[in-house]
Amino acid sequence: MLYYLYLLQDWFSPLRVFRYITIRAVAGAGTAFLLTVLAGPWVIRQLKRLNVSQPERCEEAPPLFELHGHKQDTPTMGGLLLIFSIVLSSLLWIQPTSLLAWLTVATLCYMGMVGFWDDYKKVVERNTAGLSARKKLLLQGVWAVAMASVLMLQPETAERARHLMVPFMKMPLVDDLGWFGVCLFVGVVVVGATNAVNLTDGLDGLAIGCSSSVAISYLIMAYLAGHMAFADYLMVPFVAGAGELAVFCGCLLGACLGFLWFNCHPARVFMGDTGSLALGGSIAMVAVLIKQELVLVIVGGVFVMEALSVIIQVVSFKTRGKRVFAMAPIHHHFEMKQWSETQVVVRFWILSIICALAGILTLKVR
Repeated sequence: MLYYLYLLQDWFSPLRVFRYITIRAVAGAGTAFLLTVLAGPWVIRQLKRLNVSQPERCEEAPPLFELHGHKQDTPTMGGLLLIFSIVLSSLLWIQPTSLLAWLTVATLCYMGMVGFWDDYKKVVERNTAGLSARKKLLLQGVWAVAMASVLMLQPETAERARHLMVPFMKMPLVDDLGWFGVCLFVGVVVVGATNAVNLTDGLDGLAIGCSSSVAISYLIMAYLAGHMAFADYLMVPFVAGAGELAVFCGCLLGACLGFLWFNCHPARVFMGDTGSLALGGSIAMVAVLIKQELVLVIVGGVFVMEALSVIIQVVSFKTRGKRVFAMAPIHHHFEMKQWSETQVVVRFWILSIICALAGILTLKVR
């Protein structure tokens, strides 16, 4: 909404700054951070009052319960605070006519609702399993296909959506994936990223810290993709309007840092599936819209590592009857190897920053 203040620049010239993407991205980050930090204590009190805490499944992993059993009274569903801050900041700072940005905001809200349903079953109904994996994957997949269909139906995005871009290559690896191929590819990216972030959310500050570095990376990439001169120089796809995705990433970053204020060890609140699914889905949507989907594998290297550890563990146990890791996801493996929770989190943050820098570097190395 504040974007249109630039129309008053003839009356008060400094108002022209509201047109600038960089200013709005920084302002969005600041707004989201302040909203999260200021509203956080009230939200935490309300979650405690409602007894919104996730029961620990001690019978399934006794060693893990010994390490984290004391957290079972910590309120969860703090993702509601994240979503509130991101959406309100986006409403204030994103250009109201931006299709790309609002598709991303819609994805954030939808995945947040799926996560809320899952958390509700765990917290209120005391069903520790929550939504079945099949139901969650179905709900996520349907949305991903819907978003892919929207992109294919819009003249300004249809041609670009058909391309398969690969890091380090100047031209698309595949020029036309076809309607089915686009839906399948977007589905894999969105569903995969959404659940990878969810799997990472197992230690205080881990997922939210890694999400922050990913948000910074995609803020930069979205800004470059939306700037014709930079996109041409770097030989990346030019995406008209992608600058507004940079503003969204700014809002996302600010909310993540604000939430980390309360989620760092010892955590006062957990984001729950409400937050982790919302973060993963929106990050994936930004990657899809600026045609940097496969770069997400590099930038989100920690998320990929977490997801792969679970897949490898399950496949190995079902086929060979043996476990590769002491426990999966892999952050718990290192806990079993006597790393403290803080050591695991900080070291994974370091890896996430390195991955983020490597992902940005792919834009230049072509």
